[in-house]
Amino acid sequence: MAGVTRTYAQAASSLDTKPPIALYGIDGTYASALYTAAAKRSSLDSTSKALAALSDILKKDTKLPSILAAPSLSPDDKSQIVQELQKHTGGADKGDTVKNFLKTLADNNRLGILEGVCDKYTTLMGAARGEVEMTVTSAGKLDTKTLQRLESAVAKSEYSQGKKLKVVPKVNPDIMGGLIVEIGDRTIDLSVSSKISKMNKLLTDAL
Repeated sequence: MAGVTRTYAQAASSLDTKPPIALYGIDGTYASALYTAAAKRSSLDSTSKALAALSDILKKDTKLPSILAAPSLSPDDKSQIVQELQKHTGGADKGDTVKNFLKTLADNNRLGILEGVCDKYTTLMGAARGEVEMTVTSAGKLDTKTLQRLESAVAKSEYSQGKKLKVVPKVNPDIMGGLIVEIGDRTIDLSVSSKISKMNKLLTDAL
């Protein structure tokens, strides 16, 4: 991990190349290093577009993430995978920033975290634009109108901190119903599973 940080961040000392927020985890570390590298090359937006294209591929091809994470990949396998992934960036990779980054992931046996890096980079770009990410988790897919109503309601509340919201919908059948809304470090849990858990606790405490 130290290698990728040195490779991508060693020459970046000016404030405008520093990630706008601190991210954690391995994917957060790599995403931050990529942000710094892209900022140095004035390719933040083109890198964002290239990663968005890769993220789409990873979500559409459900087998691809497990292939990338396979520990048995040979150097030749990794090289071919990097070439194939590069083709899906649609020419958006200015200065080969993403191509070089993919090679670094491959060299460090970290291709399996690519999807996480894409998500974390999106978070960094949103923060750089002054946006606050609002994750809305529901048991089933929500329609656009419902998401817009939620965004409008939260935007008028104290939770938005007066910043522009970036809505990220997620589906998790385990919550059974209702919603879980996460904004920054705040969570509004309106899920059915949470209500059942609270009810069970009340019953347990009463016995």
